[in-house]
Amino acid sequence: MTDVLRRGRASLAFSFFAQGAAFALLVTRIPAVQDRYGVSDALLPAFLAAVPVLAGVGSVTTEQLVKRVRPSRLLRWSQPVVLLALLGVGAGGQGQVAALAVALGVFGLAVGALDASMNMLGVSLQRTYGRSIMLGFHAAYSLGGIVGASLAWAGAHWHLALWVSYLPVVAVLLPAALVGSRWYVDGEPAPAADDRAGGTGVVFKLLLPLCLVMTFAYIGDSTVSNWSAKYLKDVLGSSEQLATGPYNVYMVTTLVGRAVGDHGVRRIGAVTVVRLGTLVAAGGFAVVAVAPGAWIGMLGFTLLGLGLCVLVPQTFAAAGRMFPGASDTAIARLNIFNYVGFLIGSPLVGALGDTWSYRGAMLVPMVLVLVTLVYARSFAAQPDRYGGGHERPRTADVGRGSNGL
Repeated sequence: MTDVLRRGRASLAFSFFAQGAAFALLVTRIPAVQDRYGVSDALLPAFLAAVPVLAGVGSVTTEQLVKRVRPSRLLRWSQPVVLLALLGVGAGGQGQVAALAVALGVFGLAVGALDASMNMLGVSLQRTYGRSIMLGFHAAYSLGGIVGASLAWAGAHWHLALWVSYLPVVAVLLPAALVGSRWYVDGEPAPAADDRAGGTGVVFKLLLPLCLVMTFAYIGDSTVSNWSAKYLKDVLGSSEQLATGPYNVYMVTTLVGRAVGDHGVRRIGAVTVVRLGTLVAAGGFAVVAVAPGAWIGMLGFTLLGLGLCVLVPQTFAAAGRMFPGASDTAIARLNIFNYVGFLIGSPLVGALGDTWSYRGAMLVPMVLVLVTLVYARSFAAQPDRYGGGHERPRTADVGRGSNGL
């Protein structure tokens, strides 16, 4: 079973990587998509908001589907749909707004199913391993995002048509993901250790603190992705070239933090890691808000990457521990708040920046992220079928049986 688990872990990490690359290729080329289809500035926000809304619908649908279909099977077929939808976005032409709407709609629905099923498999595999590995999967996602953003930059630099940029990526990732899906591992749900989960159900009141943490983490993340360049250029007076730096630095530090984060969880525990990440992220927002110049602002965005990177993976893992007998349901519901945070974050900061100040606006996600400290105990290991906390001694590599083979 050692080889089975290792192959399952590697194939799932590649799925996270492929999704990170696909999402980055879409969001970093939004201006090119707008130009290609002739979408007006007034209509563009509606298109952009529709994707996370439909992704939430996809996540809710996944919650129902996993009662009949294994998460590995949903992931196996939702990932190719995401990649083909990405290609569809690049294939249309001027005036074909309806085609764009269909492609983005399919992309959004499939992304919801993909995000939910990926994290379901990650949590169940972590349970089988008996030690923290979720941050490693999200590190693969960050790496994919860096690769996707770099390829998007190359396409823009060489003035390539969108479909020319997307086709080679899809041609490589789609068959590789299908081949890798042969080794996905569906872990057995752990029996509920007490009445917290109502046996096999999810008590939303207990899940709510994690939903809030997920929302606030993505408000912080969307603030960086949507406003960091404008903030550095318009508020801190940087050059246009330097203004592209914060998001790149943020992505790199997110990758670094997640790459070493699992080791930190094993050494000092999830609660301490989440608290430290929260404080570092809040410190990053504070530095950005008071920065006298561009380079200090860059330092703030660096701290944000190191702090925020641990919150989302640990929130999914905590949901799996809190409801061991119904982890798939808990993760599907929690995943919805990923998109809630994404929808709230950018308009919130923009509205505050326009009516108040962008420096002041940066303090709002700082305060929201700090709320995580109130709920940090929700990340503690829960009793499980092994008689102790979720983090067990290093017996993971001998593995346990899987019903996904």
